[in-house]
Amino acid sequence: MTRQSPVLKSLMTRQMEKGVLKNLQDIRHFRMGRDENDIEWVFFDRQGESVNTLNRAVLEDLSRVLDQLKDHPPKGLVLRSVKSSGFCAGADIRDFLEASSPEDMIDELSQGKAILNRLESLPFPTIALVHGHCLGGGFELALACDERIAIEGAKFGFPEVQLGLHPGLDGSVRLTRLINPLEAMTYMLTGKTAYTHKAKTLGIVSEIVEERHAKAAVQSVFQSRPKSDRNGFLSSIMNTGPARSFAAKKMRKQTSKQAPKVHYPAPYALIDLWEKHGDNHDAMSKAETRSFAHLMFSETAQNLIRVYFLREALKSSAESKSEFDHLHMIGAGAMGGDIAAWSAIQGLTVSLVDIENKAIGEAMKRAKIMGQKQHLNSMQSRDALDRLIADPQQHGVMKADILIEAGPEVEKIKKQIYASVEPDLKSTAVLATNTSSLPLSDIGHSLRKKGRFAGIHFFNPVASLDLVEVVNWSGANKVTMERSRGFIGQIGKLPVNVKSAPGFLVNRALMPYLLEAILMLEEGVKAETIDKAAEDFGMPVGPIELADQVGLDICQHVGDVLREQLDTPVAEIPTFVRQKVEEGRLGKKTGHGFYKWKDGKAQKGEPETPSEDAQDRLILPMLNACATCLRKDIVGSSDELDAAMIFATGFAPFRGGPMYYADWRGHKDIQDSLLRLSKSYGERFNPDPYWQE
Repeated sequence: MTRQSPVLKSLMTRQMEKGVLKNLQDIRHFRMGRDENDIEWVFFDRQGESVNTLNRAVLEDLSRVLDQLKDHPPKGLVLRSVKSSGFCAGADIRDFLEASSPEDMIDELSQGKAILNRLESLPFPTIALVHGHCLGGGFELALACDERIAIEGAKFGFPEVQLGLHPGLDGSVRLTRLINPLEAMTYMLTGKTAYTHKAKTLGIVSEIVEERHAKAAVQSVFQSRPKSDRNGFLSSIMNTGPARSFAAKKMRKQTSKQAPKVHYPAPYALIDLWEKHGDNHDAMSKAETRSFAHLMFSETAQNLIRVYFLREALKSSAESKSEFDHLHMIGAGAMGGDIAAWSAIQGLTVSLVDIENKAIGEAMKRAKIMGQKQHLNSMQSRDALDRLIADPQQHGVMKADILIEAGPEVEKIKKQIYASVEPDLKSTAVLATNTSSLPLSDIGHSLRKKGRFAGIHFFNPVASLDLVEVVNWSGANKVTMERSRGFIGQIGKLPVNVKSAPGFLVNRALMPYLLEAILMLEEGVKAETIDKAAEDFGMPVGPIELADQVGLDICQHVGDVLREQLDTPVAEIPTFVRQKVEEGRLGKKTGHGFYKWKDGKAQKGEPETPSEDAQDRLILPMLNACATCLRKDIVGSSDELDAAMIFATGFAPFRGGPMYYADWRGHKDIQDSLLRLSKSYGERFNPDPYWQE
């Protein structure tokens, strides 16, 4: 059995001792038993998996559970998970790949819906007792129960839109019926998560309890009168035909700002479902099934499902038996302070030092804000802040399992830092740098124990970007690299292995894209027009806005480093950019860069129509750099490269990643296009030999 909370484990143990909890021979993924109050407890425990997910076998098991209750129905039923991670993470995506046609998918969904309808139609009350994540198909399972009680920390949502899909087991039907349909549609269209107290406010759950009070809460709900219609009069009005048509029009307009229909059809399909069938549940259910099956075989969904598995592959590469308890963080600036805060939120004790005490104080303030954005409750936030320790005397060095340095990008300074702390480090501690540009060999060879030194390169903002480059070099040993990946996995991030080379992987590939955008700006193309060209391709934010977010000083520094160290042509940073840096107009962090910034948003005008070659001028230099990184073995595979660029830069995920897109487009076409651009704009577009292979 997987890890359980102590209270839940105790409850199950007591029931087994009383002979109440039964393992039925033909049911693998559930256990069930009746308590002294004639309440049937059904425990969801998918065998062979650390997380509960739904698939055909699980749903068939659930049907057998319901069969067991026919002859001797209980007074009520409670469905809950024994997995420590939560109630249910959703449908098992591996099952999606087994369907060979939309008709097969329709058949699978119809069978699953029939089983959930059986659960919903039981002649006695049912409760889903939810802890942890309750997402996608798991949320649909919980919605088939009469009531939902949430353990503090539970979260609910439909992330299917991130896979190019929408709910497929009547989630769209039940949620729009249960709560305000406009709220329901918002959560399904955006993939947002409703955390515990928001879920209560919305009406998704009826009670919030601590684990130790769960059984009493169940008894109270069963003894109380039947639930009333939570949807209310206003919501009923919003579900009328004219109101749905009006709301649907606004939804399409709002959705188009974030997800153009040509790239992301699923949100628009969901809006159509609700607009046409929102007042007819049977019709909406049938339409949902057909729509899901059609979307499943769309290019967008297939590519986004691929991206899901790329993420899972990176997560699995972070698996390590070693666990870290104490991080010592040197540098409390924007990067170092946020790495420290994130690690404390994830459960590590973190000692933080900086030459400026003020920087530590600012980092502590940002840590509190980060905790709020991560939906920590007051107790969790307090505990995280308690774990984040200001350490100007560096007492934490001796206790550290891992030490990360995020000081200035100056080799001499970094060597001085390592010389001062290395004698006090534990023999088993990992020593890492967050450098984004310096060759690791230049600083690593000065260490006493070279083998334990690695690069661990985070991206800004730390809380939002999941990818971390784990940088190998000739002096590092295998154990250090494994433990470094394990650390990244422990704090909930995604590691990608790269070799020490100028710009590593992500910056090496991203800078040609940013530099070309800046050159277009110098040519007189409007910033908004340049950004529109990239956004039309599918990038989440345009390169000019991104450069402002990264910081023009950082762009200048990385651009200069690449120009100096690479053996391929790199565009020169224009003089007007250097002038902005000298004047302190660095982008978002100073309120003015290429754009003016207000309340964290770039103040933009209207774009013009981009030129025919605008997209290729931006995207192909990035692909060309990616090809170079593959050819020089800076990254191990095209899959790892695609994952890195998607999770670090937001490269259009519906295209499956830069190299996947290159394969789809054709290497010859890319080579010919680069040759054409090189004749018009210069040698920086010379195609890499990779395209000829």
